Amino acid sequence: MTSLLITGYKSFELGVFKDKDPKVNIIKKAIKRDLKRFLDEGVDWMIFTGNLGFEFWALEVAKEFQKDYPLRLATLFPFETHGQNWSEANQEKLAAFKQVDFVKYSFSAYQSPVQFKQFNQFLIDNTDQAYLFYEPENETNLKYFYNMIIAASDYPLFRLTFDDLNEVMSE
Repeated sequence: MTSLLITGYKSFELGVFKDKDPKVNIIKKAIKRDLKRFLDEGVDWMIFTGNLGFEFWALEVAKEFQKDYPLRLATLFPFETHGQNWSEANQEKLAAFKQVDFVKYSFSAYQSPVQFKQFNQFLIDNTDQAYLFYEPENETNLKYFYNMIIAASDYPLFRLTFDDLNEVMSE
């Protein structure tokens, strides 16, 4: 069994506020290219954390691949309360994260920032590699997870970058 953790920028961090934004098609094209490569290399579990934006788009692509590959999907939410205050449209996206092969919650509710560190460490300890849409020059809260991955020098990381998206756009 080979597992791939998938996470990255949230939609608002990319300036994407509508599902029909042309940026989404370019990002999904890059995701499709990369996930196909991971599947061809033997990945059979893709793990998400339930975030809107990159993760949701990757989930949509991964669900398409399930038709042709023996792929299983999991969502490991940090909290049982994850997304409870989201809009109705985003609640539908949250539901998609729950319609996978395995769903688990790490904590019942947020109590302290240390929970995020524990959650991130759990993800690193229990997956084989990560696919991350993140660039340190465009910093968000994802920097904490990114830095933990970098510190775990034996944990393989594949990053999608803005340069990769420019390449996809010019293809």
